[in-house]
Amino acid sequence: MTGKADFTPEEWKTLLESTVMAGIAVTAADPSGFVGIIQESLASTSAVREAGQSETSGELAKAISAELEASDRLQAVRDAVAETLWGSAPPQIIEKALDVLRRAAAIVEAKAASEAPEFKTWLLGISRTVAEAGTEGGFLGFGGVRVSEAEKATLAQISDSLGLPA
Repeated sequence: MTGKADFTPEEWKTLLESTVMAGIAVTAADPSGFVGIIQESLASTSAVREAGQSETSGELAKAISAELEASDRLQAVRDAVAETLWGSAPPQIIEKALDVLRRAAAIVEAKAASEAPEFKTWLLGISRTVAEAGTEGGFLGFGGVRVSEAEKATLAQISDSLGLPA
């Protein structure tokens, strides 16, 4: 079973942050106002929680989800991410998020290679869930699209950063 004990504290921090960054990258690609940001944030949290409850999730995803279930731990991760991103414009936010995702993928490939494909697919799934959470464009939610072109481009960058096919 792969879990926290298999990683250094810094590596584990990166893995925890990667779950938040997977969603933030998409949100930064096409911010959709206050309501859209709330929808996307809730979708990200829900996608992480579902991994802990799904029988098909890998052990690593379950371990990360379980740790983030503790509200104080999730808040600590969010605070660390906010500190990393403070003062950054959307393009910088995306680049910083992609960097964390690349590092998380490399860590898992090095320390838990058998779980790497499932873990990376899980992170991409979080990103897709966020992209589909709100309607982009339109007026008051009408006439928009589920996933904007900017979000599609960012999803492709995320796939690339994780070493997954687009």
